[in-house]
Parts: sequence; structure tokens; C-alpha cells
Amino acid sequence: MHIQLLLQMKISAFKSGKWVNQYQYKSFLPETINHAWTIDEDRMNLLLSQAALHLGELNAFSSLIPDVDIFIKMHVQKEAMNSSRIEGTRTSMEESLNKEENIDPEKRNDWQEVRNYVSAMNASVMSLNKLPLSGRLMKQTHKILMKGVRGEAKNPGEFRSSQNWIGGRSIKDAVFIPPHPHDLPDLISDLENFMNNNTLSVPELVKAGIAHYQFETIHPFLDGNGRVGRLLITLQLVSQGLLQKPTLYLSDYFEKNRSEYYSRLAKVRTDNDLNGWLMFFLEGVRQTSADSALTFRKIIELRKKTEKKLMKPKKASKSAFALHDFMYRMPVFEAQDVADDLGVNISTAYRMTEQFMKSGILEESTGFKRNRVFVFRSYIDLFR
Repeated sequence: MHIQLLLQMKISAFKSGKWVNQYQYKSFLPETINHAWTIDEDRMNLLLSQAALHLGELNAFSSLIPDVDIFIKMHVQKEAMNSSRIEGTRTSMEESLNKEENIDPEKRNDWQEVRNYVSAMNASVMSLNKLPLSGRLMKQTHKILMKGVRGEAKNPGEFRSSQNWIGGRSIKDAVFIPPHPHDLPDLISDLENFMNNNTLSVPELVKAGIAHYQFETIHPFLDGNGRVGRLLITLQLVSQGLLQKPTLYLSDYFEKNRSEYYSRLAKVRTDNDLNGWLMFFLEGVRQTSADSALTFRKIIELRKKTEKKLMKPKKASKSAFALHDFMYRMPVFEAQDVADDLGVNISTAYRMTEQFMKSGILEESTGFKRNRVFVFRSYIDLFR
């Protein structure tokens, strides 16, 4: 056992690190985190219990709802959109679900960034079956995120070998300078060990909050650190068994509270205020778990409502129910998609979509007679 595992640190006594002289600048060297922690803030224990309660409710929905993976896809889509939005990407939920050829050319780079995030999350969750939370998994995730988008020339899938910085036009006027590249191997190793250390008594939600702070402080990639770091939160909770399914995504909370998100992370480094960051983080888990559980309830209600509409004025056909199920898998689609999925001809697909539009279940978003795009808006709106 490493000697550091025998140490016990009160969260309120945390010292974030030190500034190290480099050539013409100072980089920040964070303290290692793979050791025992003690919660010494009563409010944190209360918030932790509330967050765990709502997380348990969310887990109950993920185990009770049939075909829950279909609905998780929309949660991932929303997470991708919000995480990318924090970095300046602007794509609506409807646009992110559309096909590339239906996206305005000037918006396609933003659209691709969101699509990459979805691909990275899906691939990373699958990889947890054979890979631990590790630098290797981080690199794999980063490589997918950066493919064909801004930052693709900045060593995708590789930890940086040069100094980066946050804010400012150059390193001389930077807001924050992460650790020097030669410090990365030890810091990443410490982070890996901490995330996978099952001998610690610290609650997993607190571990996830500490790990996110540490990753963002290390800033191991030249670009894309925010997106990888936020994605790792969900991966850590799934890996450690707190989530039965990847149903919790905090980017919406971080995006709505963007200024506080960044200031809370910064205050850990400047003021050693790890308690403040963790309280903010746990409140995000509490709110987001409750909101996600409510979304699942609304999905159940919407399914009942739309199925009821299908039964009027006469009993719906099997193909109508098949289209109904299809819409939850692909809420933005063209008639050809329906034809291909249901195995019907294109004229039948158009006739079915027209019936759904008359019933008020579907909308047509383009106004074109040809190449029409249909939108299951009442479903998409649940994730706004």
C-alpha cells in the first residue's frame, strides 16, 4: 500500500498546489489526490444524502422503463449539445438530431462537434466493459471528440507535450497556466489511481467531484479538456456503480451556471476552496438527477397520450404503432427513413406521416413538398 493512502485529509484543510517557475512564466502544480478524505462540513453531508436520494430515483427509472436505452440516446444528445455550448458551439436540439445535408453549411462544424461528443460518449461507455478509467480511455475519448473539428490539428488522442494555458492571447497574459508537460505522467497516474481506488471511504459522488476538478486543473490535452472532463463524470459514476445506466449528465447545469462553474474551479486553485466546489458539484447532481427523473415521467405520460391519439377514430394498425416506436428512436426524420426502417414503400411512409401530422403528433419543419423533414417536437421539447 502506498504511504499516501494512509494519510487522511480534511476537505476544508485541502491545499491545492503551488506555482513552479518555468522559463519566463509560472505553471501550477496541483497536489496529488489519491489519499483518504474526510468530510468536515455538515451541509455537504446533507446535500450528499439529497443527491444520492435523487440519483437512486433516477436509477429506478432506468431499470423500470422498457427500452430505456432509446431514451438515454436523447439524454446523451442533450449532454453533447450543452457540453459543446459551454465551449462556444451553437447548435439547437433539433439541428443536432438532423442529417448533415439538412444543416446550413455555416453551422456544420458546430453540428459535427455535437455528433462527435455523442460518438465519444457511446464508445467510452462501451469501453468500460474492457478498460478501467484510465489515461488510455481519456485518449481514446479525446481522439473521437476532435476528429474533423476545431482542434483536430492539436494532437487528438495524445496528452500534450507542450505548455498550454487558459485565457489571454499568450502565455504572458494567461488567466491560468496548467502544470508543465513533464509533470503530466505522475499527475495522470495519481488521477487514475484515485478514480479506481475502492479502498477509500470517501463517497463516490465526492470522488467524482474531486476528480473533475483535478482533471480540469491538469488540463492534459491541448484542446477539448472541458468536454472530456465533463464526459468523465458520467463514466466515473457508471464505472463505480452509482449509475446503472449512463443517465446523468451535468453539462446542462454547468452551462446554466457557467460563470459560477468556472469561478468555483478557479477558487479551489486560488483559495483552496474545495468545499465550495464540491457543494456546487453536489447541488448539480441533486438538481440534474431530479430533472432527469422528471423527464422520464414525462416520457411515460407522452407515450400514453400519443398512443391514445393513435386509437382515434379507429384502432391503429401495426405499422402505425411501429412508426410511433420509430419516432422515439429518430425524432427528426424523412419519409425515406420510415420506409427503410418499417420496410414499406415511400408512398405508404408519406401517407403514415400525413396521418400523424393530422393527429397533431408530428410536425413538418421545412415547408417543402419534396425532401420534407418531420419532427416529433413534443418529445424533443422534453429535453430542452
